[in-house]
Amino acid sequence: MKAFRIFGLIGLSLLLFVSGCGSGNQAASNHQPAATAPTETEAPAPENSGDVRVVPHAMGETKITGTPNRVVILTNEGTEALLALGIKPVGAVKSWQGEPWYAHIQDKMQDVAVLGEETQPNLELIASLKPDLIIGNKIRQEKVFSQLSAIAPTVFSDELSGNWKTNFKLYAQAVNKAAEGEAIMADFDKRVEEAKAKLGDKTKTQVSLVRFLNGKVRLYMKDTFAGVLFNQLGFARPAAQDKDEFMQVITKEQMTLADGDVLFYWVSDYEDKDAAAYKEEWVNDPLWKNLNVVKNNQVFQVNEVIWNTSGGIFAANMLLDDIVKHFDK
Repeated sequence: MKAFRIFGLIGLSLLLFVSGCGSGNQAASNHQPAATAPTETEAPAPENSGDVRVVPHAMGETKITGTPNRVVILTNEGTEALLALGIKPVGAVKSWQGEPWYAHIQDKMQDVAVLGEETQPNLELIASLKPDLIIGNKIRQEKVFSQLSAIAPTVFSDELSGNWKTNFKLYAQAVNKAAEGEAIMADFDKRVEEAKAKLGDKTKTQVSLVRFLNGKVRLYMKDTFAGVLFNQLGFARPAAQDKDEFMQVITKEQMTLADGDVLFYWVSDYEDKDAAAYKEEWVNDPLWKNLNVVKNNQVFQVNEVIWNTSGGIFAANMLLDDIVKHFDK
């Protein structure tokens, strides 16, 4: 009987010891990273622990595991989208202007690998970065989609004209930040509505948008970066530009199509300085000088990066500021 009691006490002590160890481990688990595999009593792990999402895009559907943290971006507007979502890409195509980035994102792009141009990204360099997500565009990189997909899960936007918001939503979904993306867009749309109320009847002004290139002049319509914002603000457009289209190339004999109450233009001379010379040829032509908008001194040169080439969320906010500032004079 005495021996039985001794063994009973020993067993009880061992049971208490094991229970104590178990309690200690459970307490420690409360401080583990969210990616720790859940037990039956723990809450499910967040998506970045390995959940697989299927993202539909311009080239089909792509499975993405968790939240990517090594993202390669192959469009200028996509670069701004990632930065706005709090993601610095490991690699990005260079800006159309700047060395290598636009001035308004330069300070946010330190140590980001330069992957060449949108039209010809460096596949070897992309592979060397070991990305877990590649974001590109069908118009720019459709021919190399399969090669990119062999490197990492790849998502492509469809268009690169005016409706940048559609691409922004896709990019936010791809990087598992859809809610953050919606909040950013809601904040932008709120700013637009506030600006629209402030501008009032000034939005009845017919706004003409013109781009000068070397040997070519384009009218920019409603499906352009600036055109979309002017449309959202409720501005009128000249009849020739009041179309849900991208642009129209015009000849000197068609100059009257560029007339309006106010004309904003930019010169694409960042690669070809002859564009500036061609602009001078046009503005010194008697047909140009006969336009009502010219006679009324309502022709203004604007920053092409902000009004056209950048095409992202930062540029959209800066463009909104430019418009309000101009009409608030």
